[in-house]
Amino acid sequence: MTFDSSNPFANRSTLEYELPPFDLIRDEHYLPAFYEGCAQQLREIDEILASGEPTFENTLVAMERSGRLLERALLVFFNKSSSDTSPEVDKIEAEIAPKLAAHSDAIRLNPALYARIEAIYNKRGELGLDAESNWLVVRYYEDFRMAGAHLSEAERERAKEINLRLAELDTKFGQQLLADTNDLGVWVDDIAELDGLSEGDIAAAAANAKERGHEGKWFLGMVNFTGNPLLETMTNRALREQIFKNSLVKGGRNNENDNRPVLLEMVKLRAEKARLFGFESHAHYVLTDRTAKNPKNVHEMLHKIAAPARKNAEREAADIQAAIKAEGHDFEVKPWDWSLYTEKVRAEKYSIDVEAFKPYFELNNVLFDGVFYAANKLFGLSFVERPDLKAYHPEARVFEVFNEDGSKLALFIGDFYTRDSKRGGAWMNTLVDQSHLLGQLPVVVNNLNIVKPPQGQPTLLSLDFTRTLFHEFGHALHGMLSNVTYPRFSGTSTPRDFVEFPSQVNEMWIEWPAVLDNYAKHYQTGERIPAEWIENLNRASTFNQGHDTVAYLAASVLDLAWHELSPEQIPSDVEDFEAKAIAKYGLDFDLVPTRYRSTYFSHIFSGGYSAGYYGYIWSEVLDAETVDWFKNNGGLTRANGDHFRNELLSRGGTQDALQLFRNFRGKDAQIEPLLKRRGLL
Repeated sequence: MTFDSSNPFANRSTLEYELPPFDLIRDEHYLPAFYEGCAQQLREIDEILASGEPTFENTLVAMERSGRLLERALLVFFNKSSSDTSPEVDKIEAEIAPKLAAHSDAIRLNPALYARIEAIYNKRGELGLDAESNWLVVRYYEDFRMAGAHLSEAERERAKEINLRLAELDTKFGQQLLADTNDLGVWVDDIAELDGLSEGDIAAAAANAKERGHEGKWFLGMVNFTGNPLLETMTNRALREQIFKNSLVKGGRNNENDNRPVLLEMVKLRAEKARLFGFESHAHYVLTDRTAKNPKNVHEMLHKIAAPARKNAEREAADIQAAIKAEGHDFEVKPWDWSLYTEKVRAEKYSIDVEAFKPYFELNNVLFDGVFYAANKLFGLSFVERPDLKAYHPEARVFEVFNEDGSKLALFIGDFYTRDSKRGGAWMNTLVDQSHLLGQLPVVVNNLNIVKPPQGQPTLLSLDFTRTLFHEFGHALHGMLSNVTYPRFSGTSTPRDFVEFPSQVNEMWIEWPAVLDNYAKHYQTGERIPAEWIENLNRASTFNQGHDTVAYLAASVLDLAWHELSPEQIPSDVEDFEAKAIAKYGLDFDLVPTRYRSTYFSHIFSGGYSAGYYGYIWSEVLDAETVDWFKNNGGLTRANGDHFRNELLSRGGTQDALQLFRNFRGKDAQIEPLLKRRGLL
């Protein structure tokens, strides 16, 4: 395996914004770049250790500059493995993951390096550092302690062994889940079975089948969470049941993709590692470095929400049962009926037909005239599509982003369509992180999983996908507006239970009158969406929140339950453990299953959110407060955008996260705005 200057990762890209040269990158380039990148960084660490008396410059700044080759290769590779994988890429990831964990440990568990950092930390008040540099000292010290640099040699060696195995299992969980999800897609032979679906949904299902070599059939793919958006309009009850039940068993069947043994081993190893570090559980270990600080604080917040959410869900179920009876049916409502009859109840109560919204939510209109328009009004940003700049996949679109004064800000890449090679869900990645130290502007990616329509047909979004587009762009803004010196703090480098906050705030502009009026136009006639539809939607803002909150809370509780176990408490029966954990919280409502069962809970077993899924609703407390602030201060204005940008979005992880919120809001957040939003007050 050779590495030389012909490898595309050998040097910083010469393309604009250092966009990786995707036309040159091949699978065979990743491993040589990875191994050379690891070796190069270890040589750089040796130079730091040999640089004499430790100083801020020769230790911490030098560490921030180290590992650039490795970083270039990994950012591209992990974006590839999540958005456009292949058997070869899967094989490379399986090789890289444990070796990357070992490489990280070789640095973070180096006692000599830790001693240098500790020495700088102990005299940081005497160094005359600016605020960001001082915080860098604090964070490096805490990072190394969280990694275990302060442990005994034997304890460090065991931590390395655990990290190595966890990296292998993390990769295995994700790859098996993708394989099983694809395998559980449902085939349909008769178009009559698809009654209720839109022409676009049916055409997409036909195209999916054709791509798989079965022209004349229809293929309905699974999604990563429990349920499926197609259930909102599908009238065939037997088919609804099949799709729903398939969604519940992803990664949990007795086949080669069974994730139960994988997750049980992961939970045990995490618990052992936490004990090694002196913590009661993995949750206690993780949360000490989050804004929540400990599981007790999280449970206090979740308990305030759980009981009223369950009551709301039960009321919603009664409304659905009444709707079924009103249609002349005598069957008892089941989980696979919920989405369809929820929409019927919504239509009856609020005159809302979510399917009728889709022609007004065409992808390009939502993107250019909604998402980009709101960013322009708030932050003065402008966007120019650059088809001359090539991304990692033909469907990924590249946009150049400018500040109001015309200066260059970032590149934004939108990869919107689902494919078998892409993992489920929606997310933001970076290909280049902003940093003044390194002279880098950001290159940010948003991935969604919208079903691609047949050639020549418009991409019409559901309200949920429209919300997801705005949400993920909130993450993108966090990355693109970053204005920090050190790469350690760039963009979304904040605690996990804070990182969702800016993205959730960005959802508010979906229904903001000036934004909505600009993008919600019929894709054929140009007619604006009827005002009364939006009024009805606003009246229904708390509708179905019981269901959604219970499903989310059950997943959050399940995450905490797994990660508050000791090594001796690991169960053998995954399903039994799930049921008891959810029932203990009073969320065992059969009509509303948890949003993620353990075997397909990739957030916590393959996505870095272990003991952290609560962060979405924890962040929503901050989000609800912020939305109130915008509404009370004039809404979509440049002054408001600049304040949000300058005090929070541009700061990345350069301060304590809650202090950043206080700087922006002027006070601590309260839970009442969130409870009101979700109809729980």
